Amino acid sequence: MAENIFKVNPRKLGDSGIEVSEIGFGAWGIGGPTPGIPAYGETNDDESEKALKTAYDCGITFFDTSDLYGLGHSEELIGKALKSVRSKICIATKGGFRGEKFQDFSPRYIRSALEASLRRLGTNYVDLYQLHSPSLETVEPVLELKSLLEELKREGKIRALGISVRTPTDGLLVVSWGFDSIQVNFNMTDQRALTNGLFEAARKHKTGIIVRTPLCYGFLTGELTESANFVSGDHRGGWSQEQRRLWAQAGKLFFNSLETHQTPAQAALRFCLSFSAVTTVIPGILKAKEARENAAASLLGPLSDKDRSRICEIYAGNIFFAQKK
Repeated sequence: MAENIFKVNPRKLGDSGIEVSEIGFGAWGIGGPTPGIPAYGETNDDESEKALKTAYDCGITFFDTSDLYGLGHSEELIGKALKSVRSKICIATKGGFRGEKFQDFSPRYIRSALEASLRRLGTNYVDLYQLHSPSLETVEPVLELKSLLEELKREGKIRALGISVRTPTDGLLVVSWGFDSIQVNFNMTDQRALTNGLFEAARKHKTGIIVRTPLCYGFLTGELTESANFVSGDHRGGWSQEQRRLWAQAGKLFFNSLETHQTPAQAALRFCLSFSAVTTVIPGILKAKEARENAAASLLGPLSDKDRSRICEIYAGNIFFAQKK
């Protein structure tokens, strides 16, 4: 693999002492279709490996996956494609789902899940291990898991502890629990993590914020319309027509007010990176060209205060989530 076609700026992951690229690689999609689990349809492993290697060549060093994605296939691809540069990258994975059926956050299961992830990744440690979307009903077990995670850290099997929350409201609940990072939805059409105070709380507690869905499932790339046909196994095909319409039209509202020397995807990523509480964004990447485009957003820097404020104003004045009937 080549080295650093682009320079992706580093940011600190909370108070962990770890630096990661501010543009990361969301590896949900490369896991491929998984029965009973939301995914993005059929993928090609050769293309996925090329995307992973291209991302590294372009300066992306943070790779986020889960044992749920393709029931471990995403982890296997990362382990295979990036084996030769393992010491130069940060791998984040997640645990807590027992297959596709239910969650299990018992210490015994989490330890076994981590061991299985390590085998698939072909490594003896992960840089960040995250609890995968625990529900509010599992608050006490999650708190009890902190001692296990600290033990795993002492054993050298993980370097930092994280939690991927279902909602920004859940993020507020856990931000004081001592995790190094919180992974949460945030993008131009979903600014709840900003408006509910999570970003500010994360700064206060020195907790890193990992932004998932920065491209709103692809609707902020300018390439999807409300009439887009999604392949079998792509969870976006199950969304209501109204929801797809709202997200497809969002791009026009936001991008018409911005400077034009960037792609829609780059503008969307730059918006997220305009907030100092954000450590990294993890757009889903399936192809090498997407890795190059996303990595190049770092060269452009954050949006100006004026553009950022304009986007926040547009968000406040519009509705981007369809009402449930």
